[in-house]
Amino acid sequence: MLQKTKVSITLYLMAIITVLLMILTLLFFKYSTNEVATSGNSKTIITLNGPWKFKTGDDRQWAQPNFNDLEWETVDLTAPPGAHDGDVGLSGYVPGWTARGYSTYSGYAWYRMTVSVESVADLHLALAGPPAVDDAYQLFIDGALAGSAGDFSGAVPVTYSIQPRMFLLPDSVKKDKQVTIAFRVWMSAATLTQGADLGGIHIAPDLGDKNSIERRYQFQWNQSIKGYIVEIVEPVIFLLLAISIVVLFRNMQPRRSPKWFVVALVLLALVRANQAIYFWWQIESTHQYDIVTTVLLRPLILGAWLRAWYAWFDLQIKWMPRVIDRLTIVYIGAQLLGLPWMPDTIDHVLFQNIADATRFAFVALLLLIVWKGMRKKKEWLTLLAILLVSIGLFSQEFALLHLIPGIYFPYGVGVSRTQYVYAGFVLVMYVVLIQKNRESQPVAVAA
Repeated sequence: MLQKTKVSITLYLMAIITVLLMILTLLFFKYSTNEVATSGNSKTIITLNGPWKFKTGDDRQWAQPNFNDLEWETVDLTAPPGAHDGDVGLSGYVPGWTARGYSTYSGYAWYRMTVSVESVADLHLALAGPPAVDDAYQLFIDGALAGSAGDFSGAVPVTYSIQPRMFLLPDSVKKDKQVTIAFRVWMSAATLTQGADLGGIHIAPDLGDKNSIERRYQFQWNQSIKGYIVEIVEPVIFLLLAISIVVLFRNMQPRRSPKWFVVALVLLALVRANQAIYFWWQIESTHQYDIVTTVLLRPLILGAWLRAWYAWFDLQIKWMPRVIDRLTIVYIGAQLLGLPWMPDTIDHVLFQNIADATRFAFVALLLLIVWKGMRKKKEWLTLLAILLVSIGLFSQEFALLHLIPGIYFPYGVGVSRTQYVYAGFVLVMYVVLIQKNRESQPVAVAA
């Protein structure tokens, strides 16, 4: 009885910590938004909406201030009121070049603009780079390279997540009273397959005095941090849940192994945390992120969760674990060969279709597990937990139903449907665990 009480205290403590983490995250969204909401309202900032001169192709001479760009297309980056990106909630978002007449174009493109800086009183000028670009860019100030987002040292640029950037302008710009700004942008053919409004600059850069631009830069970083803070909080609560399950299962009679549930939760924690790692620290290129997350973690997660629910219901279907394992291997291979940046000799579409079919096979197996499990044990709260976590695991299939929007913006911060359902899943699971602990018989201890 004493051991059972200790388990109860552990479960309640873990549940309370989880709820507190969720509440603190919401408070962070609310109050950090108020703190920085006005940080970019300086009169000494010029938002460079346009008109920009735009041209696809690539020529380094296009960076020079004396280059004649009169025949280039004119592009306006002014966003409609209330427009923001569909991720973290950065304002000022506009569609890319695929929605502006270049639906099949990938590769290099240039944006040029000559700006008067007489209205900016400060002698020290800076530029806040565009915080949303597909996929990488170099910035040229009066023909000289000022910085970049991405690695342009090789024949093909290596892309990373686009982060807020701040670039200091030379003092000569103020003396000349104007500056020619040129962005050399590159988008891969792989990105072209991911949407209908991609390509180039999505949020206009800002030019102004150093202090004001620094505040704008900090505001953009704060927004990015808030946008992915849930990806740090949720892995923590997944690990707390894994510990809770281990504690409970070790003290139940008959003893059961929690290994698959723990593996599933750890893998889920890794894939969520890797989102923040990719967007906050540029230690993973886009291709490396694809390998870690798309090719390895996501297939392993599906296999682990089916194994976890199979073990939870203590099913005895001999062929099912082997099928789950083989499907996982097939899914990994299909995900790898279906990557659009793999060699052109590979039929990417074929393997993407195989990957999609494999996911539907996982769905079918999950439904079978649930049907068999619910016939064996009428655990309705467990069924709710399965539903919630499955909406996250099979988000692309659930999106086809058009039942719930894919993302919400509480306090101006993007929080995805997947993040909401995972939080709900964890809370429901604590209720399930507490209930199981009450109903269980503690492990007998030898005298």
